[in-house]
Amino acid sequence: MKFANLSLNGAKTIALVDTQTSVFWPVAEFIPGFNGDMIQLIQSLVRFSGDFRPKGAGRPLSDAVVLAPIDQPRRNIFCVGKNYSEHAAEFQKSGFDHSAKDNEHAPEAPVVFTKPASTVIGPGVKIPSHAPLAKQLDYEAELGVVIGKGGRGIKRAEAMQHVFGYTVINDFTARDLQKLHRQWFLGKSLDGFCPMGPYLVTADEADGQNLDIQCWVNGELRQSANTRQLIFDIPTLIETLSAGIELHPGDVIATGTPAGVGIGFNPPKFVQTGDVIRIEIQHLGVLENEVGE
Repeated sequence: MKFANLSLNGAKTIALVDTQTSVFWPVAEFIPGFNGDMIQLIQSLVRFSGDFRPKGAGRPLSDAVVLAPIDQPRRNIFCVGKNYSEHAAEFQKSGFDHSAKDNEHAPEAPVVFTKPASTVIGPGVKIPSHAPLAKQLDYEAELGVVIGKGGRGIKRAEAMQHVFGYTVINDFTARDLQKLHRQWFLGKSLDGFCPMGPYLVTADEADGQNLDIQCWVNGELRQSANTRQLIFDIPTLIETLSAGIELHPGDVIATGTPAGVGIGFNPPKFVQTGDVIRIEIQHLGVLENEVGE
């Protein structure tokens, strides 16, 4: 199933979406009285015994504005750095990486940081450039994993049972701030620096461990990979995070970006106001945002 967080006549509505016919059905038609957000839907589905077979023709998606599927995370987004080998190499060569050991080709354990909830924006929303604070802006196409069943101490073998679904994330970054502060939080956590969406696709519809992921800037293909290439796969990430942190329904894990980011070029190809970043992940949809003022 594909779920969307929609703005309909100024009110937010969680809906089931058919992207083939571009129509939607409010979740309240399946769960009477439901008026919560996406996280509350995830929590409700644990107890839901009905089905989501649509009744009726649905309403045109063109009647609504598609928002980030989880636009109000309860906690920071969990993010993973240097999780594709070629990206780890290009990042080390860039001069922006203060986290690598000498001659390190891949990290020995997942590199984890976070982005606050205030970074999340939806499809089509302009990414604020935060000039003059930030000048070296970069894109990072990533698979987002959304937790369904929470828990602590989750073992790798059971980890996929805790995945509700997937979405598309752009881990937008101010490289100059990342380099200046010698850590990743500030450079990746300015307001609006986590475009997300368009949909939340349930795990039964997509194999998160085998999805093509691509990114274009102004029509130029910059990134192209498959999530099979993750250094630390989804079960490993869930096991690592949950070892001492209880994961909650609706938590989001951004799994890392492939090679081809702006700092991977010589000279770097940073994005500017007016540039359009288009990220597509197989079966999940397209996330497109323009860099704003």
